[in-house]
Amino acid sequence: MSLAAIAPTCVAPIASIVVPAYDAAATIGETLRSLLAQTFADFEVIVVDDGSSDRTAEIVEGFEDPRIRLVRQRNRGLAGAHNTGIAASRGEFVGFCDADDLWMPEKLELHVDHLRREPEVGISFAGSSMIDIEGRPLRVAQRPKLTGLTAADVFLRNPIGNGSAAVVRRVAFDAIAWRPPQESERDWWFDETFRQSDDIEGWLRFAVTTDWRIEGIPGLLTAYRIHTGALSADIDRQFKTWVRMRDKIAALAPDLVERHGAAATAYQMRYLARRAVSLHQGREAARLSRASLAASRVPLWREPVKTVVTALAAEVLNLLGGAGGRLVEARLRSVAAH
Repeated sequence: MSLAAIAPTCVAPIASIVVPAYDAAATIGETLRSLLAQTFADFEVIVVDDGSSDRTAEIVEGFEDPRIRLVRQRNRGLAGAHNTGIAASRGEFVGFCDADDLWMPEKLELHVDHLRREPEVGISFAGSSMIDIEGRPLRVAQRPKLTGLTAADVFLRNPIGNGSAAVVRRVAFDAIAWRPPQESERDWWFDETFRQSDDIEGWLRFAVTTDWRIEGIPGLLTAYRIHTGALSADIDRQFKTWVRMRDKIAALAPDLVERHGAAATAYQMRYLARRAVSLHQGREAARLSRASLAASRVPLWREPVKTVVTALAAEVLNLLGGAGGRLVEARLRSVAAH
């Protein structure tokens, strides 16, 4: 793949939106329509078809808006799709939207305005509402801390929250780009050796190695789709990947991990316990919830309601088995999502 061959010669847009897509035929059309409806119109959409085997590319090619560009590649995972999209982008600002999520019409305009007003901010983000597989709103949302963020905040709670929330200043993000010896096509911004935890690894590496600020703006500007039935069942692998990410960051910022590593581990285990509840895996949910409390009591002190509800849901599901799955999942959803 030659990036020069796919880059058009017209005047560069102010913003680029990278859409990684893998077998996303069911949702990619709705996602693109939400992006084309942005009130800030000077942008391009770069859809990176990451080796799909369904009609994803065909659906993208059916859109006649010249702002949409399709890049095809062999499957490289989410980080690889992000990197290809960033390399192909021409905008001063680069946003990310997964192929099953939606942007509110004013999202890009508000982030561009934020980045223009705050020249020291390198990553802008906002909160997200949740929708189900059919696009129906759920009564939960991600409402993260927005200002005064430190590397510890990113490590402990990842305020950016999901892969469709951030809009970055390209010159700032280029500060973490590198090209590993085995790479012949383009730089890496996200580490492609991570098939999970790649986004938090990138945000955290940005936080500990640059002087740029990470800052949020008010509002729920992304609709983040929850695929309960498609959540990865290999929770143990997810945790091991996260630990590898933590260890990588420890080499860059040992004091950060030494001071906050136990609490960050507890938060991650609590998050995975909630995912286990959503998968109706009672024994695993209870094990993770107990391990979270054993690792650190910081989540209990800082977020007592969410921590206690997670623990109770896990223990009830473990006791009742499948019969209690819907009951405890409904209770868990009544508390703001991780």
